Amino acid sequence: QVEEGAISLWNWAVTKHMGSVINDEQRAKLRFVACRLVCLCEGSDPPEGTIRRQILMSMKTGKGWIDIGKADLADGFLEIAMNSIEKLYAKLRKGSDGEADIHVHKADVEKDLFKVLSYQAESVLTQGDFQKAMTCVQRCKDMLMMLPKETCYLSILCYNFGVETYERKRYEQSSFWLSQSYDIGKMDMKYSIGKEMQAKVLRLLATAYFEWDCNLYLDKALKAITLANEENLHPAGFFLKVKILLKSGASDEDISSAVAEFLHHEMSLDFCLNTAKLLLEHGRESVGFDFLKSVAERFESSPDLGKITLLYIEFLLQNKRELLAKQKVEEIIIGHYTGKQLLPETLNRLHIILWDTAAKHYEAKSYSEALHWYNYSVSFYTPGQIDQNLAKLQRNMASCYLHLKQVDKAKEAVKEAERCDPNSIFTQFSVYKIAVMEDDTDKAVEAVIEMGKLAEKPSQCEDKPVVDENTGTNLLSLAAQIALENEQQVVAIKALEYLSEHSQDCRQVFAALKCLVRLVLSKVIVENEEKRDKDIKSMLTYLTLAHKRLAEPFTEENLAKDIRTFEAHWFRKVAWNLAVQLKDCPEKMRDFFVLSFKLSQFCPSDKAVLIAQKTCLLMAAAIDLELGRQQLTPSEQMEFLTQALQHLQECKEIWKVLKLTGDFAKDPTDTLLLLYEFEARSKLNDPTLNNLMESVWEQPQIEVKTLEIIASLAMESPARYPVLCKKALKSALNLHRKQTAVDAVKFSKCLHSLVNLSLPTGVTDLDACVLQEVWGYFEDALSVISSTDGYPEMEILWLMTRAWNTGIFQYTVGKYKEAEQWCGLGMRFLNHLGSLKKSYE
Repeated sequence: QVEEGAISLWNWAVTKHMGSVINDEQRAKLRFVACRLVCLCEGSDPPEGTIRRQILMSMKTGKGWIDIGKADLADGFLEIAMNSIEKLYAKLRKGSDGEADIHVHKADVEKDLFKVLSYQAESVLTQGDFQKAMTCVQRCKDMLMMLPKETCYLSILCYNFGVETYERKRYEQSSFWLSQSYDIGKMDMKYSIGKEMQAKVLRLLATAYFEWDCNLYLDKALKAITLANEENLHPAGFFLKVKILLKSGASDEDISSAVAEFLHHEMSLDFCLNTAKLLLEHGRESVGFDFLKSVAERFESSPDLGKITLLYIEFLLQNKRELLAKQKVEEIIIGHYTGKQLLPETLNRLHIILWDTAAKHYEAKSYSEALHWYNYSVSFYTPGQIDQNLAKLQRNMASCYLHLKQVDKAKEAVKEAERCDPNSIFTQFSVYKIAVMEDDTDKAVEAVIEMGKLAEKPSQCEDKPVVDENTGTNLLSLAAQIALENEQQVVAIKALEYLSEHSQDCRQVFAALKCLVRLVLSKVIVENEEKRDKDIKSMLTYLTLAHKRLAEPFTEENLAKDIRTFEAHWFRKVAWNLAVQLKDCPEKMRDFFVLSFKLSQFCPSDKAVLIAQKTCLLMAAAIDLELGRQQLTPSEQMEFLTQALQHLQECKEIWKVLKLTGDFAKDPTDTLLLLYEFEARSKLNDPTLNNLMESVWEQPQIEVKTLEIIASLAMESPARYPVLCKKALKSALNLHRKQTAVDAVKFSKCLHSLVNLSLPTGVTDLDACVLQEVWGYFEDALSVISSTDGYPEMEILWLMTRAWNTGIFQYTVGKYKEAEQWCGLGMRFLNHLGSLKKSYE
């Protein structure tokens, strides 16, 4: 049952592979399984049919592994096949009746043996065992007398071995296999591989000798290639023979003789040209040129005749014989206008030669000579023809004219280029160069704008971009450089702006932005206010763009980490310096501080950077609060206050980290953060304000001035928090009292505010508790006045008046007792008045 299943699996694999359902590797795996199962089912004395089937399956399984490049897996199966062949031969001999039968049986098994040996040779050679492969092939070769039909197969197998080892540069092994292939191919002409294949084998054998060691094996290489050419004439054989002769240093006569053979056979023009090129490259000018003349005569009527002249021109130019080359070019030009035009492909090749020659003269600064060669190229164009290559040609000529200071001719050439290709960035660059040379700023700026547009949207031609992004930005960079060299700052700025916006090279962008910053800064110093504002906006744009580029995903290719840090430091310092210089323009000052903070986020967070970040955010918050205090619409005010809060939240986080780096006991940041946040939240009517103040009341070290400012802010429109204000003032008053020497002036101001808040002017219906509380403030004032000097007389007068008036208000509502108390309180202040006492007594 197992055996039947294995055979069914084998047949299924064959069927499915033929139907392309499974691939070669899958078939090899299925054969592997089926063959192993069949082997496992083998008995002690299997019948002849079983052995034959096992031989077939083992051979095909081994060959399958070889074909998919897994030769090591093949060896076991090929060994099984070899053993099975021996079993079969023994079995057949056992049942034979005589010598004749034995010969029949031997012939019967030798076919399979031959195949197994050839497969083994293939396998071991793939695994690098040259000696074993050689032994297997020799056994196969010995069997060819019995199996002459296998001659072709074995010859091709050896050729394939030769190709494989040649490709691995194992020339010694390759030459052996190719020699074997050739020898085997001659053994039986009836079953030979044919003369063409034999010649192919010999050509590769000659090549192997040539590449192995031409000097050592020169005779063998020549003998092989001569035999190849005798077997079958082929261009490759002639060409190789010439190569070998040239390498060997053969005389011109020997080479001429070999080359002469070419002309007796049908060879293509391209092949002849390649041979001529080979001769000329090896310094055989006499033979080469004679051969070219013969080729020209042979192909006189061919439309490709121009290729011969082109090769002639190329060689003359390579050997610095330009005068002769010019004569040949001029002959072609005359022919062009007398009915002997070159084929389009050949003409294109000539244009390339002419341009390359002109370019070499341009690089050598021989501009007149370059123009001479460009003019040859122009000669092939008809007047009025529109062609992008003609535009390029005119631009190149314009560059030469500019170097020769022939501006008018340069302008004519550029005008012609514009006619042919107006949407080329290169054409606009030529226009630009002339404008700069003529000091025409407006024209130069227009050209830069056009270049910027074209760099942004590369022009298309046959679905391929004519100008890539790098070309466009590099031209803009060059344009900026030219403008700066010619002291045309306005033009340079425009070019650098386009460059910074469109370049994908971060280093190029930062270099452009730095240059822009320096140029604009130099202008700002000497400009009037209107122009200055415009340039400040430009600076803001440049720094914002720098931040945008720094924020792009980080890769080592576009910007190394240390370079990124360096650039961030440079731009943040510029933003900082601009901010501190813009005191008369708070909004822009705020914008630059915010930008400086954002740019600093790309720097390592050391102490200096953290301090700078904290200061930037504090300044930005302070400016937003100041802007919010000005007469604005409620929505504008809310926007400024909200922005201030955002800056403060970021600042608080940075301040937490910064405080861990050292002692900041005398730093006022905590106080500023508190006051700024209180102002913003109170004016926004923020419900979390009370939570903020709870933490304030708990602070043991809070200063009097801070409390007084909080009190003031609590009542500053649109905020109105009288309870908070009073609490702050009371706390401040308590702190004043606790001082060793009370500052009478400061105390008087604080008390004034507290009385004003608690005892509003003109209000008569006051609660007794309120009056009692206020009475205490007056008593505090009298206590301080009595114990210290320097209490302001006007404040004493104000307190006396407020107490007296309160008594009068009580009197008018019939509260005579309270009226007497308050009027009496007022008269107690009278005694402390100085020069004013008599006036009020």
